[in-house]
Amino acid sequence: MNANTPAVRAHADCTVRFAAAKIGTEQASDGLRVALPVLAGAAEACLLEDASGPMLADGWTLYRAGACLAGFATAAAGADLERATDELYQRLFALTAGLHLYRVWNYVPHINALTRGVEAYHGFCSGRSRAFEREFGSEFQRVLPAASAVGSHGGPLSVAFLAGSAPPQHFENPAQTPAFKYPVQYGPRPPSFSRATAVTLGPERHVFISGTSAIRGHASLAVGSFDGQLGYTLENLALIRDTAGAGELTGGSSSWRRALKVFLRRPEDLRPARVRLERDLLRDGDTVSYLNADICRSNLLVEIEETLVSGA
Repeated sequence: MNANTPAVRAHADCTVRFAAAKIGTEQASDGLRVALPVLAGAAEACLLEDASGPMLADGWTLYRAGACLAGFATAAAGADLERATDELYQRLFALTAGLHLYRVWNYVPHINALTRGVEAYHGFCSGRSRAFEREFGSEFQRVLPAASAVGSHGGPLSVAFLAGSAPPQHFENPAQTPAFKYPVQYGPRPPSFSRATAVTLGPERHVFISGTSAIRGHASLAVGSFDGQLGYTLENLALIRDTAGAGELTGGSSSWRRALKVFLRRPEDLRPARVRLERDLLRDGDTVSYLNADICRSNLLVEIEETLVSGA
């Protein structure tokens, strides 16, 4: 890695911060700022604890901790989304050569908007898929990490990641079609991610659960019903937790630490979301962010992602 390191410090702030839409998306040495208004809960998420950095390399802001590398980058303002996605991922693969990707977070401006008849999410998926295929060949699906792609309220496209030298395991939800096998009705190239990725880092087991919504097979369910979609989302989360070895109902025993992001398309759904999640999912010690974000499908109202850590 040819990294320019103008300012290196221990315990750097390797953080994504969320704020009102008016700020757009901004990459800075003290974190990535994303245009997702905070409705309740935590306003930031740490990518890598006890990290040193930042290091600047090929447009990416990077941080290290042991054998792990994390960082973020933004595309040029006004760039073609498909091309910008392809280029960002090409540079990401170069910087993480010899490492494994564990988790990727994508913040796609106006994700449901149409440009020349192409939805932004479909353009993003095409660029990402081409980059993976170019780097890893026709069977690139075997290395796809957990990921999420939600719609920020301002641009440009930004991508954050966590990678490391320890080999991970990738998992699929038995009730869902793998995203990378979606039919063409969801875009010319399907999404490129696994439903969950697990890895052991020192004494800790980390489970990264991708953005999860009310999808069974490949179809959206309970269209128009927030409560119905939240119910299916919780069922999917339970299934993928269990499949990835983190326990079906609440993420396993109390030894698991959990951080969740709850993405809500409509701010008015905050109250029913909090009532149900506090009843059916959350427990003392969980870190939760409720964020106003567009979801990758325009008929989906809620998406939830989780990071679980056990064994500390």
